[in-house]
Amino acid sequence: MAKAQVQRKAATSPKPSAASAKRGTNGGTVSKASAPAAFSAEQELSAFEQMLLIRRFEERAGQMYGMGLIGGFCHLYIGQEAVVVGMQMAIEDGDQVITGYRDHGHMLACGMDPGGVMAELTGRRTGYSLGKGGSMHMFSREKNFFGGHGIVAGQVSLGTGLAFANRYRKNDRVCLTYFGDGAANQGQVYESFNMAKLWKLPAVYIIENNRYAMGTSVTRSSAQTDFSRRGLSFNIPGEQVDGMDVRAVKAAGDKAVAWCRAGKGPYILEMLTYRYRGHSMSDPAKYRTREEVQKIRDESDPIELVRGRLLKNRWASEEQLKATEKKIRDIVVDCAEFAQAGPEPDPSELWTDIYRA
Repeated sequence: MAKAQVQRKAATSPKPSAASAKRGTNGGTVSKASAPAAFSAEQELSAFEQMLLIRRFEERAGQMYGMGLIGGFCHLYIGQEAVVVGMQMAIEDGDQVITGYRDHGHMLACGMDPGGVMAELTGRRTGYSLGKGGSMHMFSREKNFFGGHGIVAGQVSLGTGLAFANRYRKNDRVCLTYFGDGAANQGQVYESFNMAKLWKLPAVYIIENNRYAMGTSVTRSSAQTDFSRRGLSFNIPGEQVDGMDVRAVKAAGDKAVAWCRAGKGPYILEMLTYRYRGHSMSDPAKYRTREEVQKIRDESDPIELVRGRLLKNRWASEEQLKATEKKIRDIVVDCAEFAQAGPEPDPSELWTDIYRA
C-alpha cells in the first residue's frame, strides 16, 4: 500500500529511475526515492495523532465555512497531511517554516494552538493575526512559522531570504519552504533557486504536487512534470517522494535537512501527494472524477496507512485508536467554540500593523 501513491503518479510524473541518480547537465542530480524510515511505535502513534488533528480540524473548518462563520477564501489541506507531519519530524527547534495559503496544516504541525488558528479563520481578536489575516495570513515567531502567503510563490523568495539570514548568522538553522506544483512555474522560484545555489543557502524547497494546482492538471500546465528536476540547471539536487507515506517523507526530509545543515546548499523535494477537496471551498473540482478521489482514499490515505501499521504491528488496539480519535474530536470542538466566542477586532485595528511610507 505504501507504494500506491508513487505508482499512480506515473500518469502525470515520471518516477525516479532504478539507478541511484540521474545526472543533469550541470552536475545536479535527481536521487532515487529514499526508503521509508523505520518508525518506532511512538513515532507511528505521534504521526497518527498529528495527521488526525489536521484532518479533523480541516473538516470542521469546512463545515464552519459552509455555515458562514468563516469568510473570504479557505484552502483545506485534507489528504496532504503526511507531507508536513513527516517534514516536521525531520527538523529541529529553531528551524523555520514558510508556506502559501493552504497553511492550516502547517501551523498545526508547527505546534501552534488550534484555538488561535480557528479564531483567526473566523476573524476574531483572539486569532494569531488578531482577526485581520484570516485563513491565508497567519504567523508565529514563537513557533518559527513565518506565515502563509496569498501571493502565488511569494513565499519562495521570502523563504530564501530566511535561509540567507541563517547562513549570514552562521546559526546552523534550515528553512523549509513549501509551495505547490502551480507555484513551481513562477519566475521568482527560479531566481530564488539561482541565489540559493550561488550562496549555498540552507533551504529545503518542498513542492507539494497535488496534481491539479488551482484546477488544471499538471500535465496540461507544466512542460516538465517531474518537479524534482526543476533545480538541475542550477545544480540543485532533487528527489521525488511518496508524499502519502509519512515514513517516506521523514526519510527524504532527513536527507535534505542534513545536506543543507552540512553547508552544501539547497535541496528540492517533490512530494507526490493529493488533495481530496477542491482548490478552495468555492471550487467544485469538476476537473476530476469522484472515482479518482475515492481510489486515492482507498489505496493511499496517509492516516489509514499509519492506522493499518499500528494495528498490524500490535502497537495499538482499536480501542486505543478510538480513544485518540475522541481526544482529537474534543480538541477540535473546543477550538471551534473558542473561535466563535471570541470578540471581533475593534474598528481602530484597521490602522495598526500597517506599513506607512
